[in-house]
Parts: sequence; C-alpha cells; structure tokens
Amino acid sequence: AELVSKSSGVMCGNSVANRLIETHFPDCSTEWLIHEGGIVSQGDRVALLQGSARSVLRLERIVLNLIGRMSGIATNTSRWLLDAGSMQVAATRKSAWGLLDKWAIHVGGGLTHRLDRNDALMLKENDIVAMSEDGEESSDAIARIVSGLSTDNDSFTTVEVRDGDEARAAALAWGTSRDCRVVLMLDNTGPAAAGEVVRCLVKEGLRERCILEGSGGVTLESLSDWADSGVDLVSSSRLNLGVTPLDFSILVKGDG
Repeated sequence: AELVSKSSGVMCGNSVANRLIETHFPDCSTEWLIHEGGIVSQGDRVALLQGSARSVLRLERIVLNLIGRMSGIATNTSRWLLDAGSMQVAATRKSAWGLLDKWAIHVGGGLTHRLDRNDALMLKENDIVAMSEDGEESSDAIARIVSGLSTDNDSFTTVEVRDGDEARAAALAWGTSRDCRVVLMLDNTGPAAAGEVVRCLVKEGLRERCILEGSGGVTLESLSDWADSGVDLVSSSRLNLGVTPLDFSILVKGDG
C-alpha cells in the first residue's frame, strides 16, 4: 500500500507509527519517503507499506488518525512561529494526547514547556495563595516564596505574576547569584499590560533576570501585538487543541 498526502504541511508521527506497527502489526513493514519534520505537499507519496491485506486494512485508520493529528499540530505550530517572528511559542499543560501532542509541537518548531510536573517548578496563582500568610500582600508573598526556592534546580522555574509589582518582587527575590533566569508567566494580562510589565522591569534594571512568557487568551491574530510587547515567548493551547488534521490516505496496491 501507499500512504499519500492529500494536503500540505509538516510531516509528523513517523516514529510513533513505526512503534505502533512494530508492536501490533509485526507482519508489516514501512518505508518512509518523507521523514519526520519534512514538508509534504498534496499528492506526495509519504510511505510504502508492506504486509498481509488483513493487517494493512486493520492498521489503515489507526495510522491515518495518528499521523493526521500529529502532522496537523506540527503544521499549525510552524504557522504560529512564522507569524511570531523572533518570539518563541510554547505548549501549555492542556494536552489531549499528552506527550504525542508535545512531540508534534516540537517537530513544528515550538517549545514543549514542561513534559510533566517533575520537569520544572511552576508556581501558579493557586500555589502562591496556598503558601501565603494571613494578610500578606501578593507581591510580599511572591518575594518571600521565591527567595526561599532552592538554587540546586537544574531546570527552569516559572512564577505566575499578574502585574508589574508582582513581577518586580519575583525578579528582585530571584537575585543575581543563580545560574539561570526565572520565568515570569504573565497570565491573562494581554499584550498591552504585558508591555507595561516589560517597561517596569527595564526601568528597574531587572529585565535581564527574567524570561517573560505571555499566556492566556493568546491567538494567532494577536501574535504581532505580543511580539511588540517585548515578551520572550507566548504559550497557548491553541497550538494543539482543536487543530485541523492533515489529510492522508492509504491506497492498497496488492502484489501487482
């Protein structure tokens, strides 16, 4: 059988399809003509499949669903990167297919963020509230919590902030003695308010201590505004949720 592309985009899912076929259809073999991360165009032959007719017909829809979804996510991510210019784009924790979604985002050129909770420390608004003392202002709580974080972490640390005061408190508490910069997630601020935070940090001489991430309500159409705000990256579940799959088909050729 031949695997043929009916649309154009970024190819993704080859390695996952290989694992699927090797594990569940061992009498089949695959020769990929377009490899992971390659560009496919309408009408391209993507792969050649060999095996029993029964196995090929059984795996047909599973493989098409798999590579269609993953290639759709990789293609969508590459489109976001094109519009984002020098700004990076990243995944979020919202993921229907877990690591498969994040792998597709990676193949499309995006950042995977954390693969799971053990990869990096993230202090969200609820974490900060839960760790706050009675009557403590949010900026004071952030300063106290961040200053007490271990410096032994070999990954990144993300702290959610909502305004310039909280961002300033986190950056000051992070200090200059650590080997990496702290990631400040500007959640649901919008690009205009994010720009104000950037200017605040620049004025205070704290910008170089931080990686600034815009998150919440980020759309493809708003990327230019986010890029103008001065943040380093944006994260959005729109990279992988509700994405149109690439269209492929498998055409059985028989033995000739």
